[in-house]
Amino acid sequence: MSDLVLLRPWWLLALPLLVVLALWLWRQGPAAGGWERVMPPVMFEAMRALGHLGGGARRRGVGLLASALLLSLGLCGPAVPRADAPVLAGSGAVVIALDMSPSVAEGPALADAQAAAAALLTAVSGRPVGMLLYSGEAYEVAAPTADPATLESHIAVLARDTMPDGGSRPASALALARQMLRASPDADLVLISDGGGVDGAAQGEAQRLAGDGVRLSVLTLTGSAGGVSDPAALEVLGSLAAPARAPSPVLARLAQRGGLERDPALSTLAYLDLGPCLAALAGLPLLGLFRRRA
Repeated sequence: MSDLVLLRPWWLLALPLLVVLALWLWRQGPAAGGWERVMPPVMFEAMRALGHLGGGARRRGVGLLASALLLSLGLCGPAVPRADAPVLAGSGAVVIALDMSPSVAEGPALADAQAAAAALLTAVSGRPVGMLLYSGEAYEVAAPTADPATLESHIAVLARDTMPDGGSRPASALALARQMLRASPDADLVLISDGGGVDGAAQGEAQRLAGDGVRLSVLTLTGSAGGVSDPAALEVLGSLAAPARAPSPVLARLAQRGGLERDPALSTLAYLDLGPCLAALAGLPLLGLFRRRA
């Protein structure tokens, strides 16, 4: 029952009305309108058998209330998650900006960066994904593509001699990412870095990205060569930051983007609606109303 959700909960407002109606019927008194208190039992049963007292009125009222209750519960849309729910792809592109400055490439942080980048590829939910590398300058590795598996080989061969220059300028990476995502609405940029080189220029580029509607997430690396890492500096750049070794918050954001989770018509595809079954049961209490009298 913990997985049960209501797709149309506003129909619960009908339940108080049914309670009021049930109380009103109860206060109407016995089904024969009080005649059973003043008539001899034999006469009362004879009059009921002839159909003059409407002895089934209360029974019919209870049947109608039970039917209305089941119908209201069905319209609420009780649902459970579907095991065969379709996987819907997002629309906005994702760019991974990977820090390959010497402090990362020459230390144990490189393995964490590769693992985090590989995890991002599996979380994009069919969205186009591209990648860039940066140190002193930024270089585009691949434009956003609908087949992120092609980037796996690029990630696997990253090494300390991959970049032709040294230094660390995340501002250049953010500027290049902004160009790569210029034609893509609802886009995401994920920066994987140890925080080296974050300055006013990088903060300015982060603000321009936010102005363009690009969501910037940060995965922070620790254990950089030379001990120059500064993960705290990265938190001022992105709206969401997490350690590269525990990227779950960023992965969840990427899996939910694309606007699909905001569309009620599409979100219902993930659930099995039990409402029609309850609505069908609402017809059972009504069967007694069609019984023929001898």
